[in-house]
Amino acid sequence: MKKYFPALAVILAAILWSFDGFLRQNLFALPSFLIVSLEHVIGAILLMPFLIKGWQEISALNQRGWISVLWISVCGGILGTFFYTKALSYVNYIDLSVVVLLQKFQPVFAIALAAVVLKEKITSKFLILATTAIAGGYLVTFGTSSMNDWDDKTVISALLALLAAFSWGSSTVLGKYALKRLSFKTVTSLRLTITGAITLSVLVSTGQYESIGEMTISHWGYIVLIVVSTGSLALFIYYYGLNHLPASHVTLYELFWPLSAVALDWFISGNIMSVAQWFGATLLLGSIIFLTREDSRGRTQSQ
Repeated sequence: MKKYFPALAVILAAILWSFDGFLRQNLFALPSFLIVSLEHVIGAILLMPFLIKGWQEISALNQRGWISVLWISVCGGILGTFFYTKALSYVNYIDLSVVVLLQKFQPVFAIALAAVVLKEKITSKFLILATTAIAGGYLVTFGTSSMNDWDDKTVISALLALLAAFSWGSSTVLGKYALKRLSFKTVTSLRLTITGAITLSVLVSTGQYESIGEMTISHWGYIVLIVVSTGSLALFIYYYGLNHLPASHVTLYELFWPLSAVALDWFISGNIMSVAQWFGATLLLGSIIFLTREDSRGRTQSQ
């Protein structure tokens, strides 16, 4: 059972992230960059003990290691979160499920980058499972609806979600590279610290910090809730899984995000999935299960 923990950790993080959209929608009145900054600063403070404990590892980091850490801090921590949060600010014009799945096209970016950067072997069986999972994720979110029905606000939000997909997809690969040199605890705390420091300096230099005075108790409550659930906690669990799995496989396990998000939309908002969405859910779950078994067998044979 223990051999399944890494895959289950990524899936758990993905399920936690499915709650993220519902939480962030309550912060649509605040500047997106302010939200990104506050959640990372608070997360960095909470995980500061891990940063101090891993300082010896950090001091021995080479140039390539620092580049990978800076990449995941800027692209994954700042740009990806900013684009996703900004896309969700169009809550009155676009369904949550559309934003969720479009940014989950990150496997397309991550699989290609994993082969090029990490030299991970991409088998024909993996490609079939990857294609099936992505097709299932598409059907779960869109069903059989046509893109011709989208208005301009939907298009803007969709583009922002795709930018988040690239940011997070590339960060999955570079995060795997960083984990070859640092423990997952150190990577998590270091990423949060760097992201928090950069965003905080931008807030101060641009004067956006003044918006903090306009925040209500409810706003602070949602931000803290994001940090201790879908934010820092989910990221910590995610890096544990990424530390033990190929980046190309991890990005597919993350497809549990759109599946659980659609399920939550069903329970919370009463939006029942169509036949096409149920078919997509079957494809998505099936491909993830087979991929988990394939990865477990491969790791067992290599030991």
